[in-house]
Amino acid sequence: MTQLTPELVALTIRDVRDDGPEPGWTPLSQAELHSLVNRIEAEAGSDPLLVFAYGSLIWNPEFEPADRQRATAYGWHRSFSLKIERWRATSDEPGLMMALERGGQCDGIVFELSADRRRHDLRALVAREIKYREVMDMVRWLPVRTPNGVRKALTFWASTKRSGLTRPLPAEQASTLIARACGQGGSCAEYLHNTIVDLHAEGIRDRNLWRLQELVAAEIVARQNA
Repeated sequence: MTQLTPELVALTIRDVRDDGPEPGWTPLSQAELHSLVNRIEAEAGSDPLLVFAYGSLIWNPEFEPADRQRATAYGWHRSFSLKIERWRATSDEPGLMMALERGGQCDGIVFELSADRRRHDLRALVAREIKYREVMDMVRWLPVRTPNGVRKALTFWASTKRSGLTRPLPAEQASTLIARACGQGGSCAEYLHNTIVDLHAEGIRDRNLWRLQELVAAEIVARQNA
């Protein structure tokens, strides 16, 4: 099978202008961001604040953690199920980003926020991940198994049934969207490739993503040969 390589990813990158917020979504106000951060801190209490990373946060956390460990979230799995029209996509060629969906298990990394920078790092992290009012419910606490036992960790983009924001697609359909989508932040194929490379570096092999990257690679090659 064809593998998704940096050379194939480069074929998906285009110069795309910033078309503003995601259509139909409401940008989060500073007051709403402040309220969300306060809620998370209150829920964490005096315990160390842990964040479960399963995708881009692994390879680009943008903060210096006090500690990091392998962790597993049981009852959840990675899925390219969040349809997007901005950042790594456009309205003309929408793409998919990754979220957690129910079922299976997900191996990832759990980061501990440093105590002296906890609120600063948490606020920056929430501002990065949650930019719209409609997705505030996709910040949630999950029990994760670590070398130190089961811990409570914050995670982002864990789908809820009532949110209606995610919809898992057949792999063939998802791969077509991923292979074609590119926005101002790069392409969906680039995001998939970065995730797989970093998971591999952590000793994590997600068989669904490995199958998906083969399909995306084949789609890119087919488009070039068309």
